[in-house]
Amino acid sequence: MRVRSLPLLLAVLTGVMVGAPCAIAELRPSRPIRLVVPFPPGGLIDNMARLIGPRMAQDLGVPVPIENKPGAGGNLGAAEVSRAAPDGHTLLMASPPLTINPALYAKLPYDPRSLVPLGLLGRVPNVLVVNPGSGLSSVAELTARVRAQPGQLNYGSNGNGTSLHLSAELYRTLTGTQVVHVPFRGAAAGLAGVMGGEVAFMFDNLPSALGLIQGGKLRALAVTTPQRSSVLPQVPTMQEAGIAGYQVFAWFGLAAPAGLTAAVHQRLEGTLERIARNEEMRIAVAKAGAEPAWLDAQGTAAFMQADSAQWKKVAEFAKISLD
Repeated sequence: MRVRSLPLLLAVLTGVMVGAPCAIAELRPSRPIRLVVPFPPGGLIDNMARLIGPRMAQDLGVPVPIENKPGAGGNLGAAEVSRAAPDGHTLLMASPPLTINPALYAKLPYDPRSLVPLGLLGRVPNVLVVNPGSGLSSVAELTARVRAQPGQLNYGSNGNGTSLHLSAELYRTLTGTQVVHVPFRGAAAGLAGVMGGEVAFMFDNLPSALGLIQGGKLRALAVTTPQRSSVLPQVPTMQEAGIAGYQVFAWFGLAAPAGLTAAVHQRLEGTLERIARNEEMRIAVAKAGAEPAWLDAQGTAAFMQADSAQWKKVAEFAKISLD
């Protein structure tokens, strides 16, 4: 197995360089700010970007167009931003691939140290779902069934190396169970596999599975965040369900090329904090199925370092390596 060793990110991710001032240090930047989304239009991260972009534009007084640059599990968009001038005019919609991919890919098309976080604005629970006809009503029952049939049951995901794949592998790591991974072409196909009995269970982002859960087509056994979800308050967390140490959530924020001046970094970070704390924004994020939150650049860097370490351990245990 090949697992890329994780750089010591914390000092790098929180660092900014002192250099010549650029346009964005002023209240009215002279050029648009490109917000690169490393996924196709219509997904969760793209939707969050389209909530953030107009509010950034209003705060900074400059257009903030959204540019979708999908490919290679988020690596292509990250690579494009990493190569951009560190002037604050090209930003990345940051999400789990920044902390997962360094553990999975033998060679990345960018150096993780070439990007710095500006802040984290929200998180999204994953949810463990099964077929309502499976006879399973708890995580303990699922684990008992998996242990009774080692290597005979399978689980679905939206593809190799995704956060949903790694969510299931973390469950397998912490329970010491043997389950076969079946990657589907997208989360919708994976959920169809659960409903059709093709796979025994799946982790999915809560917003995309919620309608099927509420409609009785899927049964939610647990959510993956430390606290219960406000939209599924009756569903326990994985930790409450007996899986000690289990904590996973999708997240979103912004990152920039390393080398920003202190003034530019502070201006952008301040803008994001105002957006994150705005009540209208918080309501919009919650309506989209996410949980509004705010971590400043330093807190985001610390979170990313811990998240990366977790996924590195999971990748090593599961022997996952992608080219």
